[in-house]
Amino acid sequence: MLLTSDWPLPPEGTRFFVPDFIVALFTENVLCKDLYPLRFGYYPKAKGHNMVRDEHHDDHLLIYCLDGEADLVVEGRHHKVSKGCLVLLPKDSLHSYSANKNNPWTIFWIHFDGELSQAYLDNLNYSFETPIIRLGVLPRLVSGFESLLAVSASGFGQKVYIHIANHLKQLLTYIAIQIPKAKAGESKSLNLDEVHGLMQHNLHGQIDLDLLAAKVNLSKYYFSKKYKELTGRSPIQHFIHLKMEHACYLLDVSTQHVNQIARELGYDDAYYFSRLFKKVVGMSPTEYKRVRYR
Repeated sequence: MLLTSDWPLPPEGTRFFVPDFIVALFTENVLCKDLYPLRFGYYPKAKGHNMVRDEHHDDHLLIYCLDGEADLVVEGRHHKVSKGCLVLLPKDSLHSYSANKNNPWTIFWIHFDGELSQAYLDNLNYSFETPIIRLGVLPRLVSGFESLLAVSASGFGQKVYIHIANHLKQLLTYIAIQIPKAKAGESKSLNLDEVHGLMQHNLHGQIDLDLLAAKVNLSKYYFSKKYKELTGRSPIQHFIHLKMEHACYLLDVSTQHVNQIARELGYDDAYYFSRLFKKVVGMSPTEYKRVRYR
């Protein structure tokens, strides 16, 4: 059964329920059946807002706290929610939450489902142990939620709801990009912007783990381990991907021969460069250039 809180909505708040006939459209339409919203809204200073779910429920819930505080319990574990926190509560989680009496939270929230909804959660690296992600108040994310609410006021047309469903996809995939940055900021031991800046500066040459680790004053082993935890790939893999992205750019905008581009990116062996390019891009530089000019 689909549930949401019965918190009394003030004039400046918003709560929107997707009608059953639109949910049926979502489940059948190839453009939105993989992910779609069921209910969503905005609760400002939600004093007295609380919910207890002591049995498994039918949808996923995402809450973004813009201000204030709340207490959260997920699978028996207690957490504090504060300004800038993103809360993820999948359909198989037992949870409860309650706004702080003296400093109640202000939140955007979305209940959602879909054939690939779990895959979208997996893309956020969700775990019951860490249901809260401290993103901070991101203007683009706030704007995304506001846009979702604005679109919902456009009427009940089928194309409007397809747009709403795809807007939700953009929100969740944007959040996935921001999570590693937020975690890097929390760790304070690894500045990804600093590391990536060094990589960009060395695109035309070579770089090794020793240099990257020294840049952030970490041991080579710890740096490599932490970097992969935050980004999902090793630092050298990322550096190679940056090089191949730049190679694609050079192939797109110049008439340079593959040998010249290889040397420009620090590879004396054009054959080795071509093998790396094919491994990353999926085709050789020559094939890429041929496809580009069709």
